[in-house]
Amino acid sequence: MKLSRRGSTVTALALSAVLLPLSAAHASPSVDPATAPQLNRATTDAFGRTADALFTDRTAALLDRTQAAPRTALQATAGIRLSAGLTRTENTAVTSLRGTRSRLAALGEAYTAAATEVTVDRTRVKGERATAWVTETTTLTYKKIRGDEPATTGFRAHHELTFTAQSDGTWKLTGERSTDQGPRQVNQPVTSTPLGKTTMAAVDAPRAATSYPAAANPKKLTGATYDYAAMATYAEKYWKNYNPAYRKFNSAGGDCTNYLSQSLKAGGWKQVTSSGEEYGTWSYGTSTQTDTWVGVNEWSWFTQTAKRSKPLANVYQMAVGDVMQMDFNKDGSKDHSMITSYRSSSGIPYLTYHDTDTYRRSVSSIIASYPNSAYYAYRT
Repeated sequence: MKLSRRGSTVTALALSAVLLPLSAAHASPSVDPATAPQLNRATTDAFGRTADALFTDRTAALLDRTQAAPRTALQATAGIRLSAGLTRTENTAVTSLRGTRSRLAALGEAYTAAATEVTVDRTRVKGERATAWVTETTTLTYKKIRGDEPATTGFRAHHELTFTAQSDGTWKLTGERSTDQGPRQVNQPVTSTPLGKTTMAAVDAPRAATSYPAAANPKKLTGATYDYAAMATYAEKYWKNYNPAYRKFNSAGGDCTNYLSQSLKAGGWKQVTSSGEEYGTWSYGTSTQTDTWVGVNEWSWFTQTAKRSKPLANVYQMAVGDVMQMDFNKDGSKDHSMITSYRSSSGIPYLTYHDTDTYRRSVSSIIASYPNSAYYAYRT
């Protein structure tokens, strides 16, 4: 996600403090304290199972099946139902995700199975409203269409769910939103984003095409200046378990480019601490780092200035160790950085990245979720 100066198993974790029941002390006048639902371990578990049903339902819309799976999210889960408004929203989401599935099929990709695990991280109650913050970990199995796909892709995402107490002592799920700053995970519906105003940038890279197949542009992976296998190994080791040797920037605009820089350094990129060029340095220290280390646009400008990378004409030309960046709304300012950690023999790059933490997601999957974004590909 952008950090730039310029513009299904369910596990409910034990809470750090004892949660009080929804009682007369803080219940809404519309809820009878005698029948008010209790916010305790059992309720927390019910919130988690409801979240699991919701995300499993979305993911099921992506699977390659002859018949549609039952819509588990639309049924009562642990006594909790979706509100009428959220039911309509989820119906629209599933329809959108079926569109994503169709776009993926046209690009030669499909999923045969999926598994979702939801962890309830914390909860809060205020009046008749409860909020649950959960972590979703989903793994999808690639269908062997070309035969060289990796086994799986996966991601870890964070969500905020809102529940409203009912007069009969139950809860109803009334809202859900993603709290991650990176690109939407594959089981999030596609939304239209208004196009922004194009801005100027220093030594900018050209956009890359997204058509498949792409013209051959082979890369020497062994005996080269850099160790591309080491870049991929690092990226896949720390995609969800962050390297404690580095600071995190998730809450300061996004960690995607910080993680990318770490991967490149692991493969032999040398730090540059002094340069006469604007955006000519790239380094990380004990207490500070350059903007080019953590900023999406600044990283691009550095690589162009220092000739550390060359633009690729098409995203499908990327090989292991190559980089893709996205401009979500085509406003001229890049928003997200990813590294290629695997490439199939049929020419499909698979990307690993932070925000949302994701493992081996195909370029085709990203394009299917973001059909109207701008893409930039870099040969490292």
